[in-house]
Amino acid sequence: MVWPDLTSILSPIRWAVVGAVATRLYMPERMTQDLEIAIHAADGQPARQKLVAAGFIYEGELSIGGSSWTAPDGKSVDILEGSDVWWTDAIAEAQTNRDAQGLPVVPQRYLVLIKFQAGRVQDIADVTRMLGQAEESTLNAVRMLFAQYAPDDMDDLESLIELGRLELQSSESNEAIHPDSE
Repeated sequence: MVWPDLTSILSPIRWAVVGAVATRLYMPERMTQDLEIAIHAADGQPARQKLVAAGFIYEGELSIGGSSWTAPDGKSVDILEGSDVWWTDAIAEAQTNRDAQGLPVVPQRYLVLIKFQAGRVQDIADVTRMLGQAEESTLNAVRMLFAQYAPDDMDDLESLIELGRLELQSSESNEAIHPDSE
């Protein structure tokens, strides 16, 4: 799917793709109805003003911090506003971590933390799928980030890694048993 590139609208505000659109860089793409981006909370008001000026329609506040918008082309865009210490680094690193469309995507370790903290069922499912397919070096980077910013959640993280591996093994076993089922 092609999503709007908000760079010209939000400039000079730095932003990064999070949510389902970001996961396509780390696992097979899944359908979603909206583009979720992250900005620093300090940029919230200027970003809102820029969206209004570009013809976006404000739809309301998000329970996880931020706001929901409808783009002029009818697509939904959610703006997450974060203020955690690591948020600035996540958005800065996204500027050189681009998807096939060229959108800045939050690096996987930060995306896992964002989705874990959101705690919604789909977010946790995305985390397990991403981690189940991740290389050990990626898993270690996620572990290091959690150790620094979410140390109380390390056991849960390890459980999600294991669940992701089990899901991947199960799907690989099913493909081996039923190779023509696609």
